[in-house]
Amino acid sequence: MATVGVEEEYWLIDQETGRLAAQGEKVRASAGLAPFVTADEVHSELLRAQVEVDTPVCDTLEEVRGHLLRLRNAVTGAAQAHGCRMLASGTPPVAEGPPVPVTDKERYRVMQRQAPQLVAEQMVNGMHVHVAVPNRSMGVQVLNRLRLWLPTLTAMAANSPMWEGHDTGFASWRTIIFDRWPVSGVPPHFADETDYDRRIQRLVAAGLIGDTGQLYWQARLSERYPTVEVRCLDIQLRIDDAVMFAGLVRALVDTSMREATAGVPVPEWEPELVEVAMWQAARYGLSGELVAPDGCRCRAAEAVHGLLEHVSAALDAACDTAEVTTSVQRLLREGTGAERQRRALANGGLQAVTDMIVDEATLA
Repeated sequence: MATVGVEEEYWLIDQETGRLAAQGEKVRASAGLAPFVTADEVHSELLRAQVEVDTPVCDTLEEVRGHLLRLRNAVTGAAQAHGCRMLASGTPPVAEGPPVPVTDKERYRVMQRQAPQLVAEQMVNGMHVHVAVPNRSMGVQVLNRLRLWLPTLTAMAANSPMWEGHDTGFASWRTIIFDRWPVSGVPPHFADETDYDRRIQRLVAAGLIGDTGQLYWQARLSERYPTVEVRCLDIQLRIDDAVMFAGLVRALVDTSMREATAGVPVPEWEPELVEVAMWQAARYGLSGELVAPDGCRCRAAEAVHGLLEHVSAALDAACDTAEVTTSVQRLLREGTGAERQRRALANGGLQAVTDMIVDEATLA
């Protein structure tokens, strides 16, 4: 089976006020000094209240789980040492106070000059799953085949209902925020690798994007690794759910490679249907109806079971079926992170939401 790696982004909030805390660089440096964590596994992000971690390349989901537990614990301990709490939520429950400064890197300063208000409101954290592919040509084939499953994954991973202290009504407000950038949303269909590279080079050459890092498609080819990178997922409350998505995405990439090798035709949607499907996923998560890959509206549970059926052979081949299906059934039973945040809000207000997110972050 293909190898897999995970990137996660976390919030840092002040222990007393619950507001975003611009301590990212201090926490990053401290976490990188923790036992069993290397400095290159913990990174700064766009805003100084964010920290990102990268797992090593993993062969099994058990390895993914172990690395995420190790890294989340390291960041949690470093945050506490600097008067902060770590949150694994797509958006912060409370964002009152002065704007969070941008991390002091030239790339981020350029982005701020280009789109100051978008950067100021880029208070979003995601989970990115990298899956190895043999070459870029196959990677483009994979993108073309998995793109119509991205709305289902987005709905399942929804964990960003809150914005500046109130419920947005959306399950994944992060998805809506990210879609405001010029190159975002579900990636288009590409004829082949040459077409993919030509279109990107044209965007960069025209100065319409600063670099390939500003390709904010929900899935893309990684420019750093020989992987397909699926980026539509909100950061997850629990490690078990993050592991589940690593398994699902790997199985989806593997299934797409098998289809490409067998010459299975690539399904295509009209652009407006793609946009509606992603909006529907961001709005309702698993609490409403979704647009299935056949273009028809269906109950969310049906779309999820359709995804499981689609990747069943790949899950079996990786010996991931039991773990992934158990976690998916729990997700359908207990609800997404967005639903759990809303239950906490109803029961105890914003403080209860924050406490729940913190408590869930490092559970094995």
